[in-house]
Amino acid sequence: MRDAAPPTPLTEPEPLSHGLKQRHLTMLGLGGVIGAGLFVGSGAGIAVAGPGIVLSYLIAGALAMLVMRMLGEMSAAMPASGAFSVHAERALGRWAGFSVGWLYWFLLVVVLAVEATGAARIAHGWVPGVPQWGWVLLFMVVFTLANLAAVKNFGEFEFWFAALKVGAIVLFLALGV
Repeated sequence: MRDAAPPTPLTEPEPLSHGLKQRHLTMLGLGGVIGAGLFVGSGAGIAVAGPGIVLSYLIAGALAMLVMRMLGEMSAAMPASGAFSVHAERALGRWAGFSVGWLYWFLLVVVLAVEATGAARIAHGWVPGVPQWGWVLLFMVVFTLANLAAVKNFGEFEFWFAALKVGAIVLFLALGV
């Protein structure tokens, strides 16, 4: 009986290419934290709480920054492929990782709906002839297609969309001053 040689692939697998540039990643980070909720929700918060809302935003921002620094420390100390639910699983067990993963998915689903509704409210104010559900449908189709596109196209789309949001904030701050 002959020794069987291990199977070899006919062609070498191509390594994954890097389709996103540094500017894409930077604006993805900035655009990811700036949503329609900032534009719509801030007005509602200021109407209810007045200028005290700034203190609330500062406290919430500080807490979010501390949590992200802690996640960064855990990722540096114990690198793992996967989401941050891996850290919950390592520290507290499988049930914690499972719970954190599904709670994060639920959060994203809810936030997606809130963001689409907020963007639709803004767009409906500009073009009142289109119903809000029509704007939500349009935004969902456009963003789904952008997310399904090649990563380079996705990065370019997100770069310009995030630049638009950052530009709007700079304009609002300049007008406020």
